[in-house]
Amino acid sequence: MGLRVSACPACGNTEFRVERLACTSCGTAVEGSFTVSRLATLPEDLVGFVETFLTCRGNIKEVERELGISYPTVRSRLDKVIALLGLGDDEQKMSRVEILAALERNEMTPEEAVGAIRDLRA
Repeated sequence: MGLRVSACPACGNTEFRVERLACTSCGTAVEGSFTVSRLATLPEDLVGFVETFLTCRGNIKEVERELGISYPTVRSRLDKVIALLGLGDDEQKMSRVEILAALERNEMTPEEAVGAIRDLRA
C-alpha cells in the first residue's frame, strides 16, 4: 500500500493536486489533475477517530466506550476535525444547555460537566 500523506513534508501545506491514479489490482493508470478530499488531509489519528465516530453513527457515548476516552476528549477531537476541515467556527464550545443535556443523557460525568462549564468562562 502507498504512503499516506496528510501534509507536504517540505512546507506543511495540506492542499494537493494528484496527477496520477493507478489501480492497485490491475495497474491501470489515469493521468490528469485531480483534487484531494479535505478528509484525506486529516492526520492518521483523526482518520481513525472519524471512522470510529461514523461506525458508532455519531453516538458520543459509544465513541467513548469504543476508544476508552472521556466525553470532553471526544468533543475536543470532533471540534479539531471540524476545524481542520474548515467546517465550523474557530471557537466550538458547548453551550450550558448542551452541557446540561449531555449530562442528563449520561454522556458526561458531573465532573466533566463542571469542567465544560468552567471552560465557557475562559
